[in-house]
Amino acid sequence: MNISPSQQPDTVANAQATPELEQPYAALGLADDEYQQIRDILGRRPTSGELSMYSVMWSEHCSYKSSKVHLRQFGQKTNEKMQENLIVGIGENAGVVDIGEGWAITFKGESHNSPSFIEPFQGAATGVGGIIRDIISMGARPVAIMDQLRVGDIDHPDTARVLRGAVEGASFYAGALGLPNIGGETVFNKVYQGNPLVNVLGVGALRHEDLHLAKASGKGTKVVIFGARTGADGIGGASVLASADFSEDGPTDRPAVQLGDPFLENLIIDCCLELFAEGLVEGIQDLGAAGISCATSELAANGDGGMYIELDSVPVRDEAMTAEEILMSESQERMMAVVTPANLERFLEIADKWKVEAAVIGEVTDNGRLIINWRGEEIVNVDPSTVANDGPVYERPMQEPSWLAELQADSASKLARPTTGAELRDQFVSVVTSPNQASKEWLTNQLDSYAQGNTALTFPDSAGMIRVDEESGLGIAVSADANSRYCQLDAYRGTQLALAEAFRNVAVTGAVPMAVTNCLNFGSPENPEVMWQFAKAVEGLADGCLELEIPVTGGNVSMYNSTGQTPIYPTPVVGVVGVIDNVARRIPSGWQDEGENLYLLGVTREELDGSAWAETLHDHLGGVPPLLDLTAEQNLAGLLQAATMGGIISGATDLSDGGLGQAVAEASLRFGVGARVWLDEIISRDGVDAATALFSESQARALVSVPREEDVKFRGLCEGRGVPVLRVGVTDGTGDAAQIEIQDQFTISVAELGAAWRETLPSRFAVTPAE
Repeated sequence: MNISPSQQPDTVANAQATPELEQPYAALGLADDEYQQIRDILGRRPTSGELSMYSVMWSEHCSYKSSKVHLRQFGQKTNEKMQENLIVGIGENAGVVDIGEGWAITFKGESHNSPSFIEPFQGAATGVGGIIRDIISMGARPVAIMDQLRVGDIDHPDTARVLRGAVEGASFYAGALGLPNIGGETVFNKVYQGNPLVNVLGVGALRHEDLHLAKASGKGTKVVIFGARTGADGIGGASVLASADFSEDGPTDRPAVQLGDPFLENLIIDCCLELFAEGLVEGIQDLGAAGISCATSELAANGDGGMYIELDSVPVRDEAMTAEEILMSESQERMMAVVTPANLERFLEIADKWKVEAAVIGEVTDNGRLIINWRGEEIVNVDPSTVANDGPVYERPMQEPSWLAELQADSASKLARPTTGAELRDQFVSVVTSPNQASKEWLTNQLDSYAQGNTALTFPDSAGMIRVDEESGLGIAVSADANSRYCQLDAYRGTQLALAEAFRNVAVTGAVPMAVTNCLNFGSPENPEVMWQFAKAVEGLADGCLELEIPVTGGNVSMYNSTGQTPIYPTPVVGVVGVIDNVARRIPSGWQDEGENLYLLGVTREELDGSAWAETLHDHLGGVPPLLDLTAEQNLAGLLQAATMGGIISGATDLSDGGLGQAVAEASLRFGVGARVWLDEIISRDGVDAATALFSESQARALVSVPREEDVKFRGLCEGRGVPVLRVGVTDGTGDAAQIEIQDQFTISVAELGAAWRETLPSRFAVTPAE
């Protein structure tokens, strides 16, 4: 995006002398009043370089100008307990939490939605690269990623392009870095047909003393850019792609997609870790969205002075690039560090050792200004805070969706239920093998879940788990969840249900949930109904975290996720991380031995609105989501942790999409051990029919397997903690003899169910020889 008419720089002096020069601010995404605000701040028109910087940094993607007024709740709705283990919260590149034994973990979710529609492979690959650089910049070694993919209808011809490309891109980049992918979700829904969601969560581990922050302090300290050369790829990516709608005709902004080089990023990781170990870095920032514009303004704004940059010193791939292109480029695998003069020589030596190109491009000053020169002339002279922190903040109009009342009145309670065991069997198989509930092995087999050798749990377990300390076994569990169907029905409760599910998924592994990140994916903020949904979602998440007493440490907002004027369903992805004292205590999501008792924890209600059953069998969305009881979720989590510590449960899985039926199927398929399950006690105690007992998505429930010798202890534990419990089955049968028997209803072999469950995705996406 060349916004300068020639290679002649538009200098500050020229801007002062030509106040009436027309500038293409609208093409850069700035509104009329925003452009006027920039002129008022500067007391003159901006230079083209300054206009470039303000346009990308004030974009929706970088400034959160429509969401900031709502996101403040995450910092306002807190208490002392939520601060106990929080080392770094909202505002830095990633949150940091103390997990004990001198260890901390840093984690964050990010979106790379629009680039992944245009070029799925590079969009997903650079999404992984970007989140990993956020992790590096905190002083941590990356240890794992998770991805959340949402694409269009499984049978639409373009879905294969997007899904194949995104999976291959994420797999390629993470694999080259030697990073395990330990979990995630893949969801198919036609609302994402023209706007898929590619969200990535990155996790890193660090010792407390290794923490680094993004700030530039100390007059005379040097500013060093290192990594890849700056090129023309990704120019305007933040403002052009992530802050605008796509048309129905499909992607057209191909030049704005970044290109990734994971092999260089691997060198940068090792280089950074050695730089950190020798104490050579005063401040550090990755170059992601908005590139040099972002890194220089944020480092300077977060420091105690200003910054002077010689843009000519930036290594570039193409000498014909203009100053504006260099400022706006989002070329990948780049970092910016602040280094004292005394440490500069050693810094450059280490960079050279790792074959990472580095160049001094400026220094920290004490004048409070960000000044950038190009070819001997001043092209930028701004207060960096006005670029990085003081952009426009909007209180967008909000309106409850006009269609919501009618949608909520359309309950699934009117839908036909099965009346015979044969019908119930058919519906069970249909739900289990439906696109969103079927095995994702075709995808996950393309990913390396065990790189680095510290993976304790991964696909298809309820959460991923990584060992952090090899001696003590200290580890973390991570889950990221969202249910956009629930959120379409009720954005407030739907978001809280996403939090509850991620919280519960961590708890069933035996870990203690302790902190939250998020990726909030919504339609256009200029649509009052979308903004109403967004506000409700943020309010719900903030209220839910306060009740669970776990802090939001950071996250990401992605707006303008629409095709034409049709927004996606609200999709707030909520990530929860928990700690476990020793990963050897981990609890898998299935049962491994015959003869164990199966217990259902929690209460089953007639809650089929928004369910997998309603979607699969009736193509229905309506009603209200399941009831939420966060106290019950806490009690369940406490019980599961106590049972884990006592070694009295052997398997545990949460109940969510697909209800008890899906949980039984997946737990049996996990290790190929069958089960005999009876529904009578659920029907009797909870007053529901067989279909509801099998498919209800009531919350705060889990299914656990208990060795017979631990039965008395387990029942006593449930009674003491006040968690409702029913014995609903027993594990039975292995190999060819393994069956799932729903007593008095139907029987199906585990082999038959597994074959159908595993075939759903390959039947659509497996590459044939002709391709």
